Amino acid sequence: METLKISKDAAITAHKKAKNSGKRLLEDLFGENTFINNIKDRIRSWEDVLEYHSKDPKTFIDGCLGLSDDEMAYRKVKLIAAALNEGWQPDWTDSSQYKYYPWFDMGGSSGSGFAYDGYDDWNSDSDCGSRLCYKSRELAEYAGKQFTDIYKEFLTL
Repeated sequence: METLKISKDAAITAHKKAKNSGKRLLEDLFGENTFINNIKDRIRSWEDVLEYHSKDPKTFIDGCLGLSDDEMAYRKVKLIAAALNEGWQPDWTDSSQYKYYPWFDMGGSSGSGFAYDGYDDWNSDSDCGSRLCYKSRELAEYAGKQFTDIYKEFLTL
């Protein structure tokens, strides 16, 4: 059987121009998430993060064999940040470019002892790893709220 290749941009353009039946066909072929513009609507779970990166859950887990829980969580948080940033890379030579990260409160009101508490921008000091920052305050807030459990695994003993 012959395989056809189409770029994501071409598929999105076709989706925009298609009538409802064409839209459904493209969504069936490439997945509904391909055509959702807002990254927060596409990345709602750890499974969505893996799908974004075209990673199989079992392969990810197998690749983490022998790692401690916090090391595995670090890998997860890096993938979460990469997915939500959609390829954006911070420019560390540009001090006027804000870089954001989630901020958590130990002993939070949730009773869990660990709760999302806001965001912070990144200036010249270093409070979190460069791979873990976000391009916007909105994305840092979303990551902190949506993936609190994974951040907890990464940040606590």
